[in-house]
Amino acid sequence: MSNQKEIQHLDDIKLLVDTFYDKVRKDDLLAAIFNRVIQDRWPQHLAKMYTFWQTVLLEEYTYEGSPFLPHAKLPVEAQHFDRWLLLFNATVDEFFIGEKATRAKWQGQRMAEMFLYKIQYHRERNSIPLI
Repeated sequence: MSNQKEIQHLDDIKLLVDTFYDKVRKDDLLAAIFNRVIQDRWPQHLAKMYTFWQTVLLEEYTYEGSPFLPHAKLPVEAQHFDRWLLLFNATVDEFFIGEKATRAKWQGQRMAEMFLYKIQYHRERNSIPLI
């Protein structure tokens, strides 16, 4: 019997975010990048991710900010986004089913594609993103 359920509440978002970033923090490819950038600010980062996904999936508008800017200068390539998506989608599938689970995976894919494109664009032009 499956323990998967619909994403309905902030506690579901927290389970998704906490479990996903636990995986990221241990991953051979991603851990060094995330831990170097975030350092001892993991509680703040997780809180921001709760509000981001709460806004996207629950339509409770708690997130403020521009999600791309903190990622603009990261030393990442396509392989990093591929691994991020693999871990993210696996985490969604581990716990959740339904429309919002599908939406989370779609949104993750969309963000990965957009962030990679924008990072490469600015890197190639040696430009600074404004948003």
